[in-house]
Amino acid sequence: MAPYTQQKTVVIGAGPVGALAALYAARRGDAVEIYELRDDLRNPSTIPLNFTKSINLALSERGINSMRQAQCPGLLDAVLAETIPMHGRMIHGEEHGKLYEQSQTYDVRGRFIRAIDRAGLNKRLLDELERMPNVTFYFNHKLTGADFNRRIAWFEQRSKPVAGPRPPEIEINFDFMIGADGAHSAVRFHLMKYARMTYQQEYIETLWCEFRIDPSLDGTFRLSPNHLHIWPGQEFMFIAIPSMDSSFTSTLFLPASHFAELDRSPSTLVDFFKDRFPGVVPDLISEADLVKQYSENPHLPLINIKCAPFHYSSSVAILGDAAHAMVPFYGQGMNAGLEDVRVLYDFLDAYRPSPGSMPGGSDGMRERALSEFSKFRTSDAHVINDLALRNYQEMRSDVTSPIYKLRKWIEEKISIHVPLLGWATQYSRISFTNERYSEVERKAQRQGRILIRSMTMLSVGLVSGVSWWAWRWGNNSGTVGRLAHSGALLSSKLTRDGKGLT
Repeated sequence: MAPYTQQKTVVIGAGPVGALAALYAARRGDAVEIYELRDDLRNPSTIPLNFTKSINLALSERGINSMRQAQCPGLLDAVLAETIPMHGRMIHGEEHGKLYEQSQTYDVRGRFIRAIDRAGLNKRLLDELERMPNVTFYFNHKLTGADFNRRIAWFEQRSKPVAGPRPPEIEINFDFMIGADGAHSAVRFHLMKYARMTYQQEYIETLWCEFRIDPSLDGTFRLSPNHLHIWPGQEFMFIAIPSMDSSFTSTLFLPASHFAELDRSPSTLVDFFKDRFPGVVPDLISEADLVKQYSENPHLPLINIKCAPFHYSSSVAILGDAAHAMVPFYGQGMNAGLEDVRVLYDFLDAYRPSPGSMPGGSDGMRERALSEFSKFRTSDAHVINDLALRNYQEMRSDVTSPIYKLRKWIEEKISIHVPLLGWATQYSRISFTNERYSEVERKAQRQGRILIRSMTMLSVGLVSGVSWWAWRWGNNSGTVGRLAHSGALLSSKLTRDGKGLT
């Protein structure tokens, strides 16, 4: 790869996406400065922006591939060594007074996602950056302004003593700024003053609250560590993801109105869990600990953000949640953000200036690269945001549906036994390939249409055959009518329920 003419790249946000972007820039020879609102994220005392402990995340192929392409020897191996394979979902429920578990594998070919601690991943990436001589960190710095024409930015130094009404402010120059500062991005706020940006923000009705399931007394997992555990509740759900210390990070997803009811009547919390999430209390969390965690941990909103474009001129680009914050139900938020980094630098590499070019001569090439990046990535970002919203329906309800299970089974069988058709479940394409999200959606919709037509024709053919048989052997018209009516109902349900399932 031909080296860039050295430029000053400023990265706003030192989370996983910002840290990976800084690695990509630094490996290409840029002088990289990283500005972070909080203290060093490797410091256990640093409070996350959402005031909760760091929840576990699901790492899948897109995130793995993006770290693989960072060209940092040993980084990916170190990251993967601190993950736990999750081969599928474990559905929990109760039937006839008895608890049951039902495993649903993610992939018929045995591929799996990985549970990873966000803080641990962040630390690995920051440690890697700290070893690079062309990288400088600036913690406790808040972006307060930016001029993307003159390429000047201003920051409050929050770690400095405050003599007046505001912290001291510094001014810096830069060649290129990357905004990876989360859903409430300061970079995006200032970018909107320059770019003709369309912007959409939505808070869904569901809130979330975090819980912890401690290890058993002998230090082992209380549940299978190789599954993402789900207690589906139709309108809500409780999930549990394994941690390296044999605990589980668990999350209650519940409509805000239900949280309000529980807040008004705290004494009903335990009974609510026993009734809706059988086996959690007291087997996994004691009654007292459940009440304590519910009252102490915040009940937080879930936001969905879409915008376009993701850049302005040759000066700035936004990535990750700053560009497309999404709900967590597809496990793609972090993976999509890390993939943003790889895609961005694919375009920057394609339009990189030749070695030895004059300072400033790369502006036109970078502007073309950023323009192409925005066009290419916006549609994919919007698709995965929508899919994440839809997947909540699947996790809290459809995983128990016979229609969902039937479609998954058919698609997997075709994938294995008729590989030339190129069929796969939508979930496997999202989690185990690097296909564009928009292309995955297109293929899934096509497969759905084929399945609906085929299953409808099959049901109609079956009804016709049975009706002919009944007529042939002299059955009365009432029986024939009931058979035909049952077939019509089945056909209608397949057409209705077959849409949008993954």
